[in-house]
Amino acid sequence: MLRAQLWQFTSACTLAALLAAQTSGFQKGASPVTSKKAAPSEFDFSSSEMRPFIQGFAADQQTLARFYNVEDSPERRERFRKFYTDWLARLAPLDFDRMGQDGKVDYIVFRNSLEHDLRALELSEKSDAEARRLLPFSAEITQLEVARQKMEPLDPKEAAAKLSKLQTSIEEARKALDREFREQTSTDAVRQRTVEAARALTMASVLRASLRTWFTFYNGYDPLFTWWAAEDYRKTDAALQAYTSFLSERVLGLRTAPGTAPAGSGVPTPTVGRGSNGARSTDSAPTSTTAQAGDTNDIVGNPIGRDALVNELNYEMVPYTPEQLLAIAEKEFAWCEGEMKRASRDMGLGDDWKAALEKVKNMYVEPGRQPAMIRELALEAIKFVDNHDLVTVPPIARETWRMRMMTPQQQLVNPFFTGGETISVSYPTDSMSYENKLMSMRGNNRPMSKATVFHELIPGHELQGYMAARFKPYRATLGRSAFVTEGWSLYLELLLWDMKFQNAPEERVGALFWHMHRCARIIFSLSFHLGKMTPAECINFLIDRVGFERENAVGEVRRSFNGSYGPLYQAGYLLGGMQIYALHKELVDTGKMTNRQFHDAILRENYIPIEMMRADLTRQPLTRDYKTIWKFRGEVAAQ
Repeated sequence: MLRAQLWQFTSACTLAALLAAQTSGFQKGASPVTSKKAAPSEFDFSSSEMRPFIQGFAADQQTLARFYNVEDSPERRERFRKFYTDWLARLAPLDFDRMGQDGKVDYIVFRNSLEHDLRALELSEKSDAEARRLLPFSAEITQLEVARQKMEPLDPKEAAAKLSKLQTSIEEARKALDREFREQTSTDAVRQRTVEAARALTMASVLRASLRTWFTFYNGYDPLFTWWAAEDYRKTDAALQAYTSFLSERVLGLRTAPGTAPAGSGVPTPTVGRGSNGARSTDSAPTSTTAQAGDTNDIVGNPIGRDALVNELNYEMVPYTPEQLLAIAEKEFAWCEGEMKRASRDMGLGDDWKAALEKVKNMYVEPGRQPAMIRELALEAIKFVDNHDLVTVPPIARETWRMRMMTPQQQLVNPFFTGGETISVSYPTDSMSYENKLMSMRGNNRPMSKATVFHELIPGHELQGYMAARFKPYRATLGRSAFVTEGWSLYLELLLWDMKFQNAPEERVGALFWHMHRCARIIFSLSFHLGKMTPAECINFLIDRVGFERENAVGEVRRSFNGSYGPLYQAGYLLGGMQIYALHKELVDTGKMTNRQFHDAILRENYIPIEMMRADLTRQPLTRDYKTIWKFRGEVAAQ
């Protein structure tokens, strides 16, 4: 059956390939309906035998995720385990050798994604089991909602009895944990309990939301249910809220601001990594509702451990260990410090690069002038791209980028830019304190901004998102990765540095600050997940080694560990950038492609591991059991 379907799909793809063949090829810059002198086609004429399979998989995955939406339930985990296993089996009979290069690349990426997801389920099951020790009542709550989803008959009296029993179980669990907290005071015991409690806090929030969904479904619609269960539900919900408060305040030491819910008591948004829809993220952590300027108590995080990090690196097709990546980052950091000293000398400040950085931080514009400065820098970058024929920038992409200003609360999580079609700008408002106004202005000065505006807009994220929506979009259904998303924009920073886009020494200091920042992200994020650094140590590392303003360092670490990003996200900036940079040297520096051909080709590959982009662009021979082999930084000794 699958072979017959594949033949049909291949026939359809062959027609598309014939249409594409009418062009003189992407690298020659023609389309089926334009002359050979025209710019590259604005349409996607690529063909892949795997495209229908990936699209079908993604649609089924989303459907299952909507139905099996009770986090941490055995039913959800087992259903997705079967789903991924079945899809691996469906790949086996496909005729890999007869596929085109796009099809082979997609097959390898798809298979790698499925293997990653199965391993992620296994690892999350282990970490969840450790955290569930603090939630001995979780199965009862989960099963209530699972039974409702299955539309099993409900006995209102029995439901009330279960709620009554749950109240007792929750209160007993809190008392038992309180005794443990008092009795086990060793450093190792406290750290282990903290990690478990951070995960348990997120799980408790999900449990409370599940119980609320279950009760709301019947309440008022089934008068007998409401008569029996309403009061016991209220008491059970209060007990759960008290338990989450106990975990956050007593065990984790978080403070609750007046008039707010306890940290982690809201319904968190699960982090879904590439290809991990349906599996609970390995990096979900309590999302605090109480972040305040000057306060770091809401930053807890969830160190996932070495095994989970290795699984994520395998998914990204990065053939280095976490320890080797730390060594790479330290070496790159040393290069940055050397360049910083050179720029500092050019500014007349000797080798005191922190003094040079201090001078640059004070090169900010007055209040109200930041949007105009951002626009000016954006247009300067676009002009540079055009003058050097770096990449195709479609007219609509030039026309439609926008700008918005971040709120003070958003700046507590992200003190700098975010970008894409809309660039979000951090700059102080009248409601911020004097100290925080200065920190925001100093952290978003002109030299530092020059090194990041193009990262967010053109030729960075705005152009990347524009092209990803139009070329091989099915690849994005397997998920997106910082190694590609952030790696592309970071690579542009490396390239424009080489091309001397930053000419003045102050501008070089601004660019180097960000380069050091990305080195630091590799070091502190991997060290945190390996259990070698605490969030407080990460903050101090950014202040001491990179020269961050304190509140900006707090915001950076809060953003890194609040559960909204995957465990490799922060490391993916520079590591992904290094991968594309190495590929540029291989293809452009050797004269095999022009800058424009290379960059257009990268953007048309969409979101797949960069090693597989390399395989596609170099027409590398591939086998169906291909594993990552590309040492983009050469041989590296572990730190």
